Amino acid sequence: MSKLENDIEKILVSQNEIAETVDRIAARISKDYEDKNLLLLCILKGSVVFFSDLMRKITVPMQIDFMKVTSYGKGSQSTGNVRILLDLHRDDFSDIDILIIEDIVDSGRTLSTLVEYLKMKGARSVHTATLLDKPARREVEFTPDYSGIIIPDEFVVGYGLDYSERYRELPYVGILKPCVYKK
Repeated sequence: MSKLENDIEKILVSQNEIAETVDRIAARISKDYEDKNLLLLCILKGSVVFFSDLMRKITVPMQIDFMKVTSYGKGSQSTGNVRILLDLHRDDFSDIDILIIEDIVDSGRTLSTLVEYLKMKGARSVHTATLLDKPARREVEFTPDYSGIIIPDEFVVGYGLDYSERYRELPYVGILKPCVYKK
């Protein structure tokens, strides 16, 4: 057990559950995008692990790109203010079908804002996929197009998700002990 694992209260989503979920989502995306010009858009940093596994399972041609968007300040609470730190710059927006890949949807603010922003930039279509969905935290009306696992309102880390840039490397999604983030 690593030192980081000592901070985990319990494993919420196992490696096997993650793999099965990635396979299921990838199969749906492959079917839905077989006649589209797919651009898989990774939202850095948390989504990179899910994104990497997902893109290797999708069976249709695709392009990939990255954006860095945040609604968090320091710590565990969203500020409610969505900021684009790394934007998507392309000349062919009207020819691409963007699928935004996100690690988790909680308030829904980031993805709902990002979907509208990319539509405003002229993308032919914009849809979303998330590994984890936490509807109990929703602050805006938003439903991901592809949703992996609905989770309870717990502070989770692992499989790309972090707290203060730590825990991303854990191969599962675990509930972080409150004593770690409520100091």
